[in-house]
Parts: sequence; C-alpha cells; structure tokens
Amino acid sequence: MNETNLKPIIIVIVVGIILGIVILNTEKTTVSEEADAGSVSNASTESNQEEVTGPKGGRIFTTDDFSVEVTIYERGVEPQFRVYLYEKNKLIPPDEAKVVITLSRLGRSAQLFSFKPVGDYLLGDGIVEEPHSFEAAIAAEWKNKVYHWSYSQIETRIEMSDETLTKIGIEVKTAGPAVIRPKLQLPGIVTFNKLNIVPVVPRAPGIAIEVPRDLGEKVEKGDVLAIFQSQLLADLRSQYLAADKRLALAKVNYQREKQLWEEKITAKQEYLTTQQLLSEAEIALDLAAARLRAIGEEPDAVKQLKNLTHYEIRSPIAGLITSKVIARGQVFREDDPIFTVVDTSTMYADLTVYPKDLATVKIGQQATIKSTAAKIEGTGEITFITAIVDPQTRTAMARIILDNQGGLWRDGMFVNGFISTEEIEVPVAVSMDALQTLFDWTVVFGRYDDYFEARPLKLGRNDGEIIEVLEGLQAGEHYAAGNSFAIKAEIGKSGAEHDH
Repeated sequence: MNETNLKPIIIVIVVGIILGIVILNTEKTTVSEEADAGSVSNASTESNQEEVTGPKGGRIFTTDDFSVEVTIYERGVEPQFRVYLYEKNKLIPPDEAKVVITLSRLGRSAQLFSFKPVGDYLLGDGIVEEPHSFEAAIAAEWKNKVYHWSYSQIETRIEMSDETLTKIGIEVKTAGPAVIRPKLQLPGIVTFNKLNIVPVVPRAPGIAIEVPRDLGEKVEKGDVLAIFQSQLLADLRSQYLAADKRLALAKVNYQREKQLWEEKITAKQEYLTTQQLLSEAEIALDLAAARLRAIGEEPDAVKQLKNLTHYEIRSPIAGLITSKVIARGQVFREDDPIFTVVDTSTMYADLTVYPKDLATVKIGQQATIKSTAAKIEGTGEITFITAIVDPQTRTAMARIILDNQGGLWRDGMFVNGFISTEEIEVPVAVSMDALQTLFDWTVVFGRYDDYFEARPLKLGRNDGEIIEVLEGLQAGEHYAAGNSFAIKAEIGKSGAEHDH
C-alpha cells in the first residue's frame, strides 16, 4: 500500500486509540491521584510485531505480563469480536480489564467496539461486517495501566491502476438513485403472423410439368412456383383469341357499312345489323377476358403466347415457402392447395399468461422478447389477449407483433417475454452485470483510490438490468461494472481466503 493511502488510515488508528483511552479512563474506578499518576502506562504500538496465534485461535498481543487475544467468532451467529485476557499466559476473568477496538476500512467511517464480560471472554457490542478487511487499533486498561496495539487484516482486496483498468476493459460506475422497472417474465413461442399466410392454388385444373421451387425457399412476389399444362385454360385462351378476332372483323364490317350508309349506297338496316354484331363481339371479348382474369391470367399477355396449354403459377407475395404438396406429373383441381407462402417480415410472439398475472398484463404494454436458445432480442406491444382461459392449460395468451425484417425470428422458437408492470424509485442501485459470487456472498467490487475490495450486498428488487442495494454499498461509491469478473479472477490468483 502506498504512502498516500496509508496516511488517512494511520490518522484513523491514532484517533481510535486516543478515543479508546478516553473511554477507558472515563470508565475507570476513581483512584488516588498518586496511584493514577504512577500507574498509567502508554505502551508503544506494536503493529509490526510478529503475528502470534493464541489458545483460542485468535491473534494474541502481549506487553509485559499482560496479553489480549482477539478473535472473530461467527459460528451460528453474526461475526462478533471475542477477546480473552491473560496474565503470564494464564486466562484471567474478563471483568478485570476494559477493552475497546477501533476498525478503519476503505471507504467507511471508523467503527468503535466496546466490550462487556460474557462467560470467560469479553464480547463486542457490534457486528464485524464482511469482508474482514480492516486496520484495527486495540486499547486495553488493566491494573490502572493502558495498553494499545494495532494490526492489519486484508482480504478480498487487490490493487489495480487506472491504466490496468483501461487495458483489461473494466468499467467503473457510481452507485446511486435509480428507477427500477420490474418485469413480469412469461414463457412463449414465436409463430407466423396468421394475416400473412397465403395459400397458393392452381385456379385452373391441369398437370404439373415443372416445379422449380422447394420447401423453405424465399421467393419474391411474381416468382414462378410451378408450370402447369391445362386443357381448360387452353380453351379459355382460344375463346379469348377467337373473340378478339371476331371483334376486329366486326369493327371492319361496321366501319364499311357505316360509310356506305352515309354515302346512301346501302340501306340503314344493314348498317344497324353490323352495329349490333359489333356490340355482340365486344361483349363476347369482355366475357372471355373476364374468364381469364378469374383464374389470374392477363388477357393481353395471351396474344404473346406460343403454347396455349402451358401456364405459370406465380407467388402472390414475397415470403417463405412453408408448405409444398406438388410434384411433376401430378394432376390438380383448380382449388387444390399446392404451396403456402408466408410473409415473415412480422411474426407473432404468443406468451402464456397464468391466471395470477391476468390482472397485470394489459393491451398496449411494451414487452421485450428474448430467445431461450440464441442471443436474439426484440421489442413490441401487446396487441391481443385471449378473453377465454384454455380449459386444458388454465392459461390465457398475450400476443406481441415482432418486426422481423432481418429474418432472425423463426416459427417455433421458444422465447421469454418480459413485461414492465411498474416503476419504483430506489435510493441505491447498481448494474446487475457488476454482481459476482465470492465465497458465499453476492458482491460488487468497490473502487477506493487504486484498490478494489469486495462489498457483500443485501439486494432488493431488479428489472434485469439494475438491482436495488439494501445494504453493503452507499450512494456515491464507485464500483466495477463491466468485466468485473476480471477482478474476481485476480483476487483468486492472489490466493485470497475468507478469514473466519
């Protein structure tokens, strides 16, 4: 630890020692001025003495014939200080001395512990919060003398410069107030938009002679799906061509008779007859054209055909071929389904809504849809909720329309839907990607100058992105967010262990 970081800790320790001495002296039984003047000793701080383990498994500190053993006990209880007293290495009653301990931690105010006798030890009056990483100052009064020691206990802490943070991509954020939008999670499945499903039928009976498209292919509007040979269509085309020629002939006769009648060469009756025949020819052509249009044929295109029996079945929309029941040589009626083409530019996400959630889910709510098997995510609005609960599953269905221009959503995909139901303001929150598991804690790594140290948290509500902090981190504290697992890995490499 560098000198700059040591200064505030040393100051806190000294203040703690002074405060402890003041408390001890305040609580001392009144003695004569002569005895007090000759017996109070301010033992030198022994922060550099070699660590010694006492009979109870704690740290033991000794000056002259007097020793204190400091332990942190946490079996079945919250972590607590227990202090044992010794004279010449023999355990003495806890009420023969008074002890205070001051702890200073990174980013925290100093914490002062007073003690009371319990059984054969002195029990601290507070919880020793995790992690047990601190600088401790001990002050003890025994036989009208005051002793003090100090020690360091470091765990789940690692030094990391700003340059290192940038290099490994660790993002540092600040804990503070936030608005949490808890999300109701519902399972669901992606299906085709039923309004975009188009069946394709021949519209004229015939034999399939070519089938160039396969199941699962994407097609554009107007692409040829199959080529048929149809005698009925040949007859209709022939009728149209014949009606067209008759109309042309009727026009010629009409124009000639009209001119002759105007020149007084022929009788009016002959002129009227040709006029009637022209009208009949026009009606016949219109009827033949209507029959062709009824089966999807453009009359004007018929005149360009070389083979009147062949006709092409084209896709009515751009989309995906989802069914194909046609093969070369098969005979079909005009209403037999041979293909199904689906426009997949939008899809349905049908979510299962349980009875307990029916009052929460409403039309118009925004929902986030996530695939359970792939990193695919989309958003949409609830457009429909079934009014009837399924008698078998006892659930209802809520439908969201998903944009699928990229083609990532596929029919049959299992998804989870997340619906925002309320907004909650909380005083302290952190990003959920900052959370890590360390030992048996859920932690974030607080940033203090050049150090990161684990901060076990008590957590509240979340919306999948941010989470409420009830205990363990204060507003304004910095913490590692993105790539925080790298800090956990570094702490693991350093061999850090939790001190019980």
